[in-house]
Amino acid sequence: MLQNFQSFSVSLSVAEILFNITVALACGYFISWLYKFTYKGQGYSNAFVNSMILLSMITALVLMVIGNNLARAFGLVGAMSIIRFRTAVKETQDIIFIFFSLAVGMAAGVGYHLIAITGTLFIGLWLYLLSNSPLSANGQNVYLLQFYYSPNGENKTPYVQILKKYCKKYETINVKSPGERNGDNVIELSYSVDLKSKEKNDAFIRDLSNIKGIQNINLFYDTELF
Repeated sequence: MLQNFQSFSVSLSVAEILFNITVALACGYFISWLYKFTYKGQGYSNAFVNSMILLSMITALVLMVIGNNLARAFGLVGAMSIIRFRTAVKETQDIIFIFFSLAVGMAAGVGYHLIAITGTLFIGLWLYLLSNSPLSANGQNVYLLQFYYSPNGENKTPYVQILKKYCKKYETINVKSPGERNGDNVIELSYSVDLKSKEKNDAFIRDLSNIKGIQNINLFYDTELF
């Protein structure tokens, strides 16, 4: 029964092992370069980019260790089950690149080098095209704007003109009154703003801060804040 559970394991030479890992390295490096080139968010991490290269290589090594041995495969699942990953992946694109690296590493590890290289180039091409298509342009300059405003008995909202000047569109998210601040009655305002140009962030903040009654201006990109 044990013989039925455990099949024959293919042995590899040193040259074959190194070649498989090298293919995984080359493909993983291309994937990490593509990620760096197409990423448009604010949370870019060099550690994540380097991890994708190592992930492809380690996956290839794991597949070579398992071979066609079913017992080793179940043993690996049991070993991996005791590892808890606490790092949260915020971007959907990051998950795609993680699976991309895993798939390429698996192909290289079992010796399907043509599949690994062809898949890396073809999928990489489409990732590049999609990242530069009009579909991915939506919401790239959407930020969360927060500031305190002291109306001082006036009904005017002078900051609205600044919002119209720098934003394609803006939407009120939250308005609350925290009470007095520095002796004045203030209102805390939160806006979702779609900026016309993110290169003008500094000018946007500067013009807002020049308005009397506005203080503690914060501009966030993190989408978790919405």
